Amino acid sequence: MEMSNHRHGMHGEQQMGKEHQPMKHDMHAGHKKAEHDHHAHMVADFRRRFWVSLALTVPILILSPLIQELLGIEDVISFPGDAYVLWGFSSAVFFYGGLPFLKGIWSELKSKSPGMMTLVALAITVAYAYSSVVVFGLAGKAFFWELATLIDVMLLGHWLEMRSIMGASSALEELAKLLPAEAHHLMPDGSLHDMPIEMLKVGHKVVVKPGEKIPADGKVVEGESSVNEAMLTGESKPVPKQAEAGVIGGSVNGEGSITVEVQKTGEESYLSQVTRLVQEAQASKSRSQTVADRAAFWLTIIAISAGTITMVLWLTVMSQDFVFSLERMVTVMVITCPHALGLAVPLVVAVSTAISARNGLLIRNRNNFERARKIEAILFDKTGTLTKGEFGVTDIITFERGIGETELLKYAASVEAHSEHPIARGIVSSSEETFSVEGFKAIAGRGTQGMVNGKEVKVVSPGYLKENNIEADDERISRLTSQGKTVVFVMVEGKLGGAIALADIIRPESREAIKRLKEMGIKCMMITGDNKQVAKWVANEVGLDEYFAEVLPEEKVEKVKEVQSRGMIVAMTGDGVNDAPALAQADVGIAIGAGTEVAVATADIILVRSNPLDAVSIVGLSRATYNKMLQNLGWATGYNVIAIPLAAGALYSFGILLSPAVGAALMSLSTIVVAINARFLRVEK
Repeated sequence: MEMSNHRHGMHGEQQMGKEHQPMKHDMHAGHKKAEHDHHAHMVADFRRRFWVSLALTVPILILSPLIQELLGIEDVISFPGDAYVLWGFSSAVFFYGGLPFLKGIWSELKSKSPGMMTLVALAITVAYAYSSVVVFGLAGKAFFWELATLIDVMLLGHWLEMRSIMGASSALEELAKLLPAEAHHLMPDGSLHDMPIEMLKVGHKVVVKPGEKIPADGKVVEGESSVNEAMLTGESKPVPKQAEAGVIGGSVNGEGSITVEVQKTGEESYLSQVTRLVQEAQASKSRSQTVADRAAFWLTIIAISAGTITMVLWLTVMSQDFVFSLERMVTVMVITCPHALGLAVPLVVAVSTAISARNGLLIRNRNNFERARKIEAILFDKTGTLTKGEFGVTDIITFERGIGETELLKYAASVEAHSEHPIARGIVSSSEETFSVEGFKAIAGRGTQGMVNGKEVKVVSPGYLKENNIEADDERISRLTSQGKTVVFVMVEGKLGGAIALADIIRPESREAIKRLKEMGIKCMMITGDNKQVAKWVANEVGLDEYFAEVLPEEKVEKVKEVQSRGMIVAMTGDGVNDAPALAQADVGIAIGAGTEVAVATADIILVRSNPLDAVSIVGLSRATYNKMLQNLGWATGYNVIAIPLAAGALYSFGILLSPAVGAALMSLSTIVVAINARFLRVEK
């Protein structure tokens, strides 16, 4: 009852703010579209600038004295004023190809966060300014070809990197494409009218033909089929659907034609809520990302300082000329660009969020998701989480010779099929078939009876046996009762034929989930309002380390605190409604089996399917995500430890000297390595 009230209260809160939602949603959607368009424009812009700059670099290379000497063509190509032509082509590359970096430096300096753009802009500006002065009279050696190739490599690196970023958030675009453009609206006269899905309203009935996408959240009112919900929930097997079954907009109908009554549209729909959660998660900054940003800032300061010191040392201590010293400075500044470091975490965040969304694992709080890798204890709510939350037959005991377990269950189910009692429904749902019944009647407060295949069959409570002095002494009955199971008796032709035990059915995935969590070194516990016998039975069946029984909903939060007081990092896994305070108190709150109710305010992570194995996937993904972040951060920082001395000319005496263009290539390669590594992230099933 508490759960029901809580749900209604929550629904009421949603209704109160509903009138403001469409405008907020439209604004948010517009912002996200503009952001996506901006990224797409940047990819196209970098691609265009790269190809134009590369084409202009060809004459620059041909006109450069050093290249001419290497190819032995200086006498063929040289002509009066060629230096000015070379300067003209180089100016075009500098101002057109280098424009994104020249713009970027102002943005970074304005926000007081100098970074990669600052370094590149300083390097190409110093190189261009010095070379230009040489062309117009200063004694020295211009290095326009180094400048042009440096800009080419930087543009190529940015183009490839922006494509990686676009790819990392592609799951969001896929979600947006899931809904069909039109729906077959069933008119009152039985005819079908195709209408845009934007015009669908709650209460409308739509026909979904085999192979078509379901246009909106709703329930099946006619027909049977199986529905593929893989893109939405990660559930690989088609889910059978018949009358009264819920369906999700965007899922794909299988072999049968079904009529669906629309229940949710627009902002309220499951797909809209999933999309919003993914957007929020990708936009949220993680702790690791903050550390990476700080490191990138300081690396920029180090790069500028190291570049300046390198130039001064080569000029003074090593007595090299200005051009050589300047080239060393430019190479140091370019090769130390903290781009890989700045992308190390955001790319992993984007990829992990996209992967989790595709697998029905919705992350709302990134910081707490990252904490999931440290979980030491996980508390499961029993009903609806480890169990199905519905009565079912667990044991069948036969007394009368000649009656097998299957036949006994059929007799009981045949009679109980005419009753609406939860125990009756549990027996009927557990039997594959029933016989026809004659003369059905209820035995007030004690059971039911009827004629099945010409035999009188009664399904009665222990109280009926006691009142009629019928003995049922059997240690098997005592054992089942001690487990907290409900036991009913089946009488055939006045004789005790057997007993049927019922309990809340344990999910088949629960045992495997607990086993795998324990293998990860996590203590598995359960909180339930049920009595100790039931709790003990479930705990033993699934292999729990500990359980708390007879706990009221408002007391669950105290149990979470109790486990936390042992010094453990605790996750709470429940249905996200009556477990709300406990979910909020836990270090990581996981709402399981949320179905279409994904807007549970207190959960950090929402598992779409009612599958405890997804809790295992969350811990595994959190650990894999953290490892990817460490790998990327390690690569990005380790690369700089080696690259800076090389760029400064530490191995000059061994004949190893890096040009600015080679430095830019290595810097871009480092960025691409980080991007590719992030894409290898996987969720363990």
